[in-house]
Amino acid sequence: MVETQPQTLVVGSGAEARKIAYLSEAASATGRPGLIWLCGLKSEMTSTKAAALAQWAREHGLACTRFDYSGHGQSEGRFEDGTVSRWLDEARAVFEKLTQGPQILVGSSMGGYMALLLLRALVAEGPEEAARIKALVLIAPAWDISELMWGNLPASARRDIEEKGVFLRPSRYGDGPYPITRALIEDGRTHLIGKEPFDPGRPVHIVHGLLDPDVPWEHTLDLVAHLSGDWTRVAAVPDGEHRLSRPEDIALLLDIVGELVGKG
Repeated sequence: MVETQPQTLVVGSGAEARKIAYLSEAASATGRPGLIWLCGLKSEMTSTKAAALAQWAREHGLACTRFDYSGHGQSEGRFEDGTVSRWLDEARAVFEKLTQGPQILVGSSMGGYMALLLLRALVAEGPEEAARIKALVLIAPAWDISELMWGNLPASARRDIEEKGVFLRPSRYGDGPYPITRALIEDGRTHLIGKEPFDPGRPVHIVHGLLDPDVPWEHTLDLVAHLSGDWTRVAAVPDGEHRLSRPEDIALLLDIVGELVGKG
């Protein structure tokens, strides 16, 4: 699998300016939507699923854009400085500055949440740009991540966040503990989707493993209840866990994307 060298996009200004690393390949065929991959928390644009999606896009002549949030992968910044607002600004900049024409957003875990937030922001503030989003594919979407995290933390961790401003959360995936900051939790509460119904206005396909220990299956059922307009379809993976990176999981993902591309 061929990986090109990443380029950088400057997001923000002054002290908030940071270089975001991205990988982008142009379409070799016309008339079909491009793909944008949105990573999960602590993940990278070169992850197994992201690379598989990019390879599939290449084989089918589709444009594909991937990027690392600040504090992730090859982008600048410290992870502990990250917030939902900051990462959403970066996702919006990538969408608006690096892509053209119709796009399908493909987001994993927190990336699924970012896809929903990006769509909601554009519907409210930039309808012409929002119209370019033809569909969303969400893998175990960690929507309202601040509340999801907070609800799963023990009382001692909540005290650390409230009193010290940070808690080092152990990781299930061998990459060491990572900081959950008070700023991340408090900022996330300004971006809640669950406060009121939201009509996405285009197809939303969700893939979720029933054995997911990080984002419970029931969290997706609650999301379906919040998304109005009968746009949402869910594929449950009975033996799937959170990452859904097995060959059969990726095959399911690509089947869904392929169906949406065909309709695009």
